Amino acid sequence: MAQYAFGSGALWGTASVTNPTPSRFGGLQDVSIDFAATVKELYGQYEFPLTVARGTVKVTGKAKFAQMQGRLMNDLFFGGTSAAGQINVSDNEAWAIPTTPYQVTVANSTTWTVDLGVRYSVTGIPLTRVASAPTLGQYSCAAGVYTFASADTGAAVLISYEFTVATTGQTITVNNQLLGVAPLFSPVLKQQYTNPAGVSQQLTLSMTAATSSKLSLATKLEDFMQPELDFSCFCNAANVLCTMSFAEVN
Repeated sequence: MAQYAFGSGALWGTASVTNPTPSRFGGLQDVSIDFAATVKELYGQYEFPLTVARGTVKVTGKAKFAQMQGRLMNDLFFGGTSAAGQINVSDNEAWAIPTTPYQVTVANSTTWTVDLGVRYSVTGIPLTRVASAPTLGQYSCAAGVYTFASADTGAAVLISYEFTVATTGQTITVNNQLLGVAPLFSPVLKQQYTNPAGVSQQLTLSMTAATSSKLSLATKLEDFMQPELDFSCFCNAANVLCTMSFAEVN
């Protein structure tokens, strides 16, 4: 019986390193593998070609997925270093400026790292950061302690900043590597479908080698972020590009 495929399927990428941990593209939305060949036509004095020959073939892939996976992005695109812990942002932490010494110690002051600004909560107008001795509409900060002017006593403000969390997550550091250095990996795509006769059919496409050319992280109002990874495939040392396995025999 004829074979069909339905849905986004399942996709894995395994880095070409010693003892690699395969990464599954979680929340897979869609995958495309494109085989694009160049052709050359030989013409004589007539309008149609005498013959046509195929030249080089470019094999590219694209996968869109929804689950944020640091190891996948690092192993398949960046090739950076990974460490335990997160960098988080406290966005618009609400405070009222107290009386002398007119200072606010933010909630995550012990792991505070970067100031992201202060604004008045009523008007939304940002305050100006200065090195010290702030006046009306100004502030200074260091080690998670924000100092304001006496003229701003009682004003409601929103403070944003970065801080670290050592006990959860992971952080990837992307370094400036030499040209030509890029992670290599092997993509495997599986498609499963049960046909009208109740027979389960599987299509498996295994590429021997690939390298990523683009990673897109795009946000959208009222929608989920769906990272997109583009990659180019090529042959391994045995000059094999891929294997394709079908349930149908014909």
